[in-house]
Amino acid sequence: MFATAFLDLPPLTTAGGTVSLPGSKSISNRVLLLAALCEGTTTVRDLLDSDDTRVMLDALRQLGCGVDSAGAALRITGLAGRPPATAAQLYMGNAGTAMRPLTAALAVMGGSFELSGVPRMHERPIGDLVDALRQLGCQIDYLGNAGYPPLRIGQAQLQLDAPIQVRGDVSSQFLTSLLMALPLAATRDITINVVGELISKPYIEITLQLLTRFGIDVQRQGWSQFVIPAGSRYRSPGEIHVEADASSASYFIALGALATPTPGHEGIRIQGVGASSIQGDIRFVEAAQAMGALVTSGPNWLQVSRGAWPLKAVDLDCNHIPDAAMTLAVMAMYADGPTTLRNIASWRVKETDRIAAMVAECTKLGAVVDSGPDWLRVSPPARWQPASIHTYDDHRVAMCFSLAAFNADAVPVRIEDPQCVAKTYPDYFEALFSVARAAPGQIPVICVDGPTASGKGTLAAELAQRLGYQFLDSGALYRVTALAAIRAGLRISPEHEAQIAVLARHLPLAFAHGRILLADEDVSDAVRTEEAGMNASKVSTLPAVRTALLELQHGFQRLPGLVADGRDMGTVVFPQARLKVYLTASAEKRAERRHKQLISKGFPAIIADLRADLEARDLRDTTRAVAPLKPAPDALLLDNSEQTIEESVAQVMTWWLGRQPFQPVSN
Repeated sequence: MFATAFLDLPPLTTAGGTVSLPGSKSISNRVLLLAALCEGTTTVRDLLDSDDTRVMLDALRQLGCGVDSAGAALRITGLAGRPPATAAQLYMGNAGTAMRPLTAALAVMGGSFELSGVPRMHERPIGDLVDALRQLGCQIDYLGNAGYPPLRIGQAQLQLDAPIQVRGDVSSQFLTSLLMALPLAATRDITINVVGELISKPYIEITLQLLTRFGIDVQRQGWSQFVIPAGSRYRSPGEIHVEADASSASYFIALGALATPTPGHEGIRIQGVGASSIQGDIRFVEAAQAMGALVTSGPNWLQVSRGAWPLKAVDLDCNHIPDAAMTLAVMAMYADGPTTLRNIASWRVKETDRIAAMVAECTKLGAVVDSGPDWLRVSPPARWQPASIHTYDDHRVAMCFSLAAFNADAVPVRIEDPQCVAKTYPDYFEALFSVARAAPGQIPVICVDGPTASGKGTLAAELAQRLGYQFLDSGALYRVTALAAIRAGLRISPEHEAQIAVLARHLPLAFAHGRILLADEDVSDAVRTEEAGMNASKVSTLPAVRTALLELQHGFQRLPGLVADGRDMGTVVFPQARLKVYLTASAEKRAERRHKQLISKGFPAIIADLRADLEARDLRDTTRAVAPLKPAPDALLLDNSEQTIEESVAQVMTWWLGRQPFQPVSN
């Protein structure tokens, strides 16, 4: 997951390959609660690992529910309808699929509970659910504004002799919550009447199907009346699999529809959800097909590729795909005319006001957008504009606007707060980058060159972390090559140049979490000794070895970008890099820094000797015939002799951000 302040997406051109989706959030949290209400143990497989499911699991643990790992699965030991914990303060984050069903279940069971969440959760209405529960005799008080969380739940005095009325035109989660809670009190038939048109009906279908799996057979009259039979009792199915998330599939369905296929691929294959899905959002496929996508499917997979281009504008009632429909708003910017999305009033009460959010962010990109209480109309941009997309702590805003990076005008897109996708799809951007492609010249590169012990590795690694970019420590390549050569019994000299070059060409090197891995062996410390540095300097003088390592270095230029440090990154390896920094410091300062570093690791060192070695290495590196150490003509010089690393990073970030076409990131 990208835990950066923002993530810059360069212009993307093609897409192709396979993605495997995470489990459905809607199914995951429903299954967790139903398993918790049962007697006995339920093994849950393929559960979504996200912020929303963690919130639910934390709450269940507080209530006394057993939660145990079983390999890749979870075992939930249920509470048999009555939580052992009779008092608890439960934090629900921004998870509506946890807040609303838990409110209903706890209100019916009774006790002493307080439920709260993030500030936005306290702006999401829950009054219609509370009103319905109060009809039953549930004790619920508002701790803030009436109609909104936080809530206090007390001991219920249930009254089941009259039908329960609940509005269906604000959120389907209110009805879902009642359907899941009321079997706990079904000493007689319990009738729920829906007032107004029920929105998001497919989500109710999910609830009904899962209730059946757990032994509850709800009877219904159309979408207006639901009856929970007397004597209903939760029974564990023993084991249940969570289907992959159909809402998350919408981003990759859209990707296949709008992106030119990468050569050698037939568009995007999506694993984990298909024609047999119980989720209403699978009908997003129909909307994508109406806009021109070519889709084939099997029980558990979808294959999507571009058909009509530009995409066809549509006028669509989106009641059946309320979450996935946001993706259509971004697809509309690739259409041949205005696209209108209707019956989306529920967007107003989601993680943010999604209608307002789509208006604001589509407009930034150059689209012409109109909206009303329950509709949105998007006309494609005459010319795309680079934009910094504010995500409103809303995972779906972040994910759907990532698709804007495929725009025809090849402008970049910035996604603010990309880690908000953790709510439902923590690895979304990694999945996107696994199938999306950019022209090599479009993937940004920052080069940090400089002499030994100037701090370029530390600076480059911090830059990479802040930007979410790949990191290349080119010095490590040479150090690891030297280490591998010595382990292979090869003396680092011209006579063994060809053999060392072969070894270097197939070097199994990786950088992970600040460590240097050689064929999964952590060699970070082994290659940071002074001897290793001297050997690396010798290796770098061998032209055949440098040539062998060049391709390996180029392979690190991957999405979303690269920060590379070394001695010839800006002059030889990445001469077209967008920013080149030449970092230096006096020999005296560098010797002092290296001395502190070695002493901290338990290595003996003498400053005078270190300075002499550094000066000798500087002379060798600057006078070598192949790729001598020198600033690139367009490099920016940074002497950090009197700077902290934080000051150096701040300076380079200022240079970098000044070259981007975006306004400052929103607070």
